[in-house]
Amino acid sequence: MMQLLSMDYDIDNIIIVIKYVAFYLATYFTLKHTILHSKVKGKLPPRPFLSFPIIGHLYLFKRPLYRSLAHLAVKYGPVLYLKMGARPVLLLSSPEAVEECLVKSDVFVDRPRLLPGKHGGNNYTNMAWSPYGDHWKNLRRIAAVEILSPQRLQILSGIRAEVAQSFICRMIKDITENDGIVEMKSAIFGLTLDNMMRMLIGKSNYVEASGGMEASRRFQKTMEGSFRVSGVNNIEDFLPILKYFKVFLGSPEEFMKKLIKEKNTFMEGLMLEHRELEREGNLSDGRKRAMIHVLLSLQKEDPHYYSDEMIGSLILALFQGGTDTSAATVEWVLSLLLNNPKVLKKAQEEIDTNIGNTRLVEESDKNNLPYLQCIINETLRMYPTGPLGLPHESRDDCYVGGYHVPKGSMLIYNIWAVHNDPNIWDDPRNFKPERFSGLEKTTLGYNFMPFGTGKRICPGEHLANKMIWLAVAILVQCFDWERTSNDLIDMEETGGLSLVKLVPLRVKCCPRPCMMNVLSEL
Repeated sequence: MMQLLSMDYDIDNIIIVIKYVAFYLATYFTLKHTILHSKVKGKLPPRPFLSFPIIGHLYLFKRPLYRSLAHLAVKYGPVLYLKMGARPVLLLSSPEAVEECLVKSDVFVDRPRLLPGKHGGNNYTNMAWSPYGDHWKNLRRIAAVEILSPQRLQILSGIRAEVAQSFICRMIKDITENDGIVEMKSAIFGLTLDNMMRMLIGKSNYVEASGGMEASRRFQKTMEGSFRVSGVNNIEDFLPILKYFKVFLGSPEEFMKKLIKEKNTFMEGLMLEHRELEREGNLSDGRKRAMIHVLLSLQKEDPHYYSDEMIGSLILALFQGGTDTSAATVEWVLSLLLNNPKVLKKAQEEIDTNIGNTRLVEESDKNNLPYLQCIINETLRMYPTGPLGLPHESRDDCYVGGYHVPKGSMLIYNIWAVHNDPNIWDDPRNFKPERFSGLEKTTLGYNFMPFGTGKRICPGEHLANKMIWLAVAILVQCFDWERTSNDLIDMEETGGLSLVKLVPLRVKCCPRPCMMNVLSEL
């Protein structure tokens, strides 16, 4: 700077020149991608005016991304066309736009080719990341008919009840050993993991798994790592030039490769164990009912299609969808109840009145506990664990809301923005379970879509609903809850793409006196 000044440069003039250059570049790229393009194809959706070379609109994004994108929608509208680095992105933030693109149209049925699909998606071949076509349809059919059908979920309802009872016993043990203080994040994850282990593999994470709690913690870390790099969370997907600077900047790819290696080793061990037990004739009834047994049986009929890689990828996708996300939702529910003790008391009174204190609540009791379901729905509205969902990609040119959207555009729909829109929901950031009273999901339409929507809606929605409901029901029925201090529970989010608590929930709890007779018999 001193050199510039010594050559009679005026700093104000330098700044003016820089501004003119920036304005020229911004104008050039704006004209290139809007006015010039519209002469050929039509008018593009609205966008923030200033789009820089190379980075596009990335400079506007802050953590958490779903909140940052929601702010853009408030300012510019519910249908936006952004440049996220090298990728054109259609951002939807209204139920009408979501319905138009994902329900009424077949254009946005593919997935973009992102790093999580390459590494975590078995090179874009698993159910989550596979392109729309025969292979994806077959995977979806297997999940819907062979694994997650209502009939199979009903067959496995006894397993979920056993897992719930085992969880209660572990909770009581933790309460006794830790003077009534329990760290709920790990406890709830243990519940969801044990449930998925029994349903998918046919064995308990606690009784049979070597290492017990340590094995649970290792797998939890692996799942959490997967969520950190899932979806639209990797800058290298939008600025491919960064891959040439891996040596200096690092890369999420190495982390992804490590995660997938750990998960594949986990699955290979489970399949080997299952085959050995079957060869020895020692498969228990639980293992014969397990989903891995169904898939390995299909492998005998068509070993080429039902490869170990395909089976492992499908089982891992179910593990990921049925453990960390469900556990996070239950943790949010409990946090909200602790900050709203009147709601907690009302939920306990509903269970006491309609179920009583002589038995544990069961899945079949769900219709008799509507307020409990309202609490869960309100939590999913405020804190959807997948606030942006997985991205889609247009397979052809199309029109959305009268605007032209080019082929190959990535679509992001902001579930969090819809769920927290004050034009849709009254006082959206206040916890009001009563707002769902008497409302069916069909009535809510696309105002409420915690599991996504359209052809690629989460296939595990019904299983997740059952797991979350039963976990919340037994926690409310069996225990009294208090905060560890007079302060409200910290509800801050991590800032990543999956909506989880920044500070894990620690609580005081004890068995409810009115349930002691039932609990003493477990």
